[in-house]
Amino acid sequence: MRARVGADVQILAVTKGFGPDAVESAAAVGLRAIGENYARELLAKAPVASAAGLAVHHIGQLQSNKVRQLAGLVDLWETVDRSRLVAELARRAPGARILVQVDTSGEAGKGGCPPDGVADLVRDAATAGLRVEGLMTVGPTSGGPEAARPGFRAVRRLVDELGLATCSMGMSGDLEIAVAEGSTEVRVGTALFGARPQR
Repeated sequence: MRARVGADVQILAVTKGFGPDAVESAAAVGLRAIGENYARELLAKAPVASAAGLAVHHIGQLQSNKVRQLAGLVDLWETVDRSRLVAELARRAPGARILVQVDTSGEAGKGGCPPDGVADLVRDAATAGLRVEGLMTVGPTSGGPEAARPGFRAVRRLVDELGLATCSMGMSGDLEIAVAEGSTEVRVGTALFGARPQR
């Protein structure tokens, strides 16, 4: 059954590109978790997050060879999109909590499992002993917020069909559409911390 619109939507503070002070700011306003894209930044900020009582989510494209480095620091792996990654997580982080990433835009470089392969990947991950908590997706880069609606709607439908709890979709630019379509977690960086510093 579809979640009530706007009910229990969690804000994941995306601290990518910001310093440890962003982690402390997220804790100070009562947020419960931070999201990091890159292994190096996650390694640096995980102790700060832990001291502040925040969970750490890995939200970037995940390379199998980074799993060993990050195991034990990540509370939720949000971008699991292929069987090889499932196998590596099962080996390096048994029982890990994960979200399966769904490719709803077809854009190169974004990652994600095709929608028609999601049920099989969820089953494979559960069989491997991972805790599949839900699905996530990233809206299209172009076309404005409304362009994300069909993909968000499709992912919400998959979450319901598979009996999962978490539907992570929506970022600073399209979070209103995401919440309207049943998101339970939005990943917000710019709207919380301002423009990301130049790398």
